[in-house]
Amino acid sequence: MVCVSFDKGSLLIKGNVKTPYGKWDSRVGAYRAKSLYYMDILDYFRESNFPIQDTVLKVPPLEVMLSKISLRSYQKQALLNWNRNKNKGIIVLPTAAGKTFVALKAISDMKTPTLIVVPTLDLIDQWKSRIQEFLGVEAGTIGGGEHIVRMITVSTYDSAYLKASVLGNKFNFLIFDEVHHLASQSYMQIGEMYVAPYRMGLTATYERIDERHKLLPNLIGNIVFSLDVEDLAGSYLSPYTYEKIYAKLNSAEQKKYLEKMRIFRNYLADNRIFLRSAQDFQKFIMLTGRDPHARKALLARNSALKIALNSEEKIKILGTQLESHTGAKTLIFTLHNDLVYIISRRFLIPSITYQTPKNERREILEKFKNGEYNTLVTSQVLDEGIDVPDASVGYILSGTGSSRAYIQRLGRLLRKVEGKKAKLYEIVSEETVEVRISNRRSKKEKKAV
Repeated sequence: MVCVSFDKGSLLIKGNVKTPYGKWDSRVGAYRAKSLYYMDILDYFRESNFPIQDTVLKVPPLEVMLSKISLRSYQKQALLNWNRNKNKGIIVLPTAAGKTFVALKAISDMKTPTLIVVPTLDLIDQWKSRIQEFLGVEAGTIGGGEHIVRMITVSTYDSAYLKASVLGNKFNFLIFDEVHHLASQSYMQIGEMYVAPYRMGLTATYERIDERHKLLPNLIGNIVFSLDVEDLAGSYLSPYTYEKIYAKLNSAEQKKYLEKMRIFRNYLADNRIFLRSAQDFQKFIMLTGRDPHARKALLARNSALKIALNSEEKIKILGTQLESHTGAKTLIFTLHNDLVYIISRRFLIPSITYQTPKNERREILEKFKNGEYNTLVTSQVLDEGIDVPDASVGYILSGTGSSRAYIQRLGRLLRKVEGKKAKLYEIVSEETVEVRISNRRSKKEKKAV
């Protein structure tokens, strides 16, 4: 008799029988395996005709769901592909394309204890609201000081990781919202320490600059369905235009910018360092931990970039643009909080940053939704996941070389409204490193399309 049990995030296999997945643990006199391989281990013993005593799963009771979900054709195909891949895999759809509804339909179909893992507490509230509305059940919560396990439970990545030793055997189905987060070094252990055989990843932006997304198929399955903005714009998403506007640094900004960049470039030249890729830059970052001159060069480069991203001319151009789109529902995106507050004060526009209290953030978004506010300025806090009320005009005053933020920000404008044509403007400081950063991201976008 082989006994398989769950032990603080891993599986214990007693019976002195080897498996392809287990390693001998002399401390307990049994084989130990990653929880990820739970079903594989069971299948191995069954195929080998070994009798099994399985005490792994301790799931919450099932509840009756009332599904109110109707999927679009591409959402149905995404779910079908996932089903055909043994209920495993990653679905890549643009922001506003309804990834959540694909997952809700999967939950409705599977009718099994499910854990949904999300990056933020705001997204816990958003998922719980959708679950109540479309499945007719109350979801449990893990995170923000709560620990309530129900048939459908929503957790932050942090809590799912920290509590894996007690939650790992409670669910048959794992859903990872913004699944690119799972590839981080610590969060990967969520994929390894939970026994759930059925797994779904959701994201609009699968690839990571560090390329750790290549590790995800081992934890959750391959990409089973993928569409980008261009596939859906004009049909299920609003059509849109994109325009890049160039701004000049003033003389004081330009002088300081050139001084800082000279420090950075001189260090690279003196040390024969060539930054041709994201990996090269990561190596340089690691070097700054042991070389004070490298750190000085990095700080100088960051200071120069901040000057370019936050230039005064950008704000003047923004003012002119806002006057030309008076009355349009408008979102303004920046990289740094300092610029958010400058714009907020200059144009008397409500702002949202990571420092904005949760209740105030909700109030601002609600007023934006009902039209009391028609313009909102924000930093990266609204880039990912959170449902933002419909807007038709967007401005990016500072971005990154990553396509992720661009895709997320564009998606905030694309919720389908009859007759709407969204407009996204990117304001870039010319003759600065920001031009190269913007162009690098644009090339990635064209390649993806």
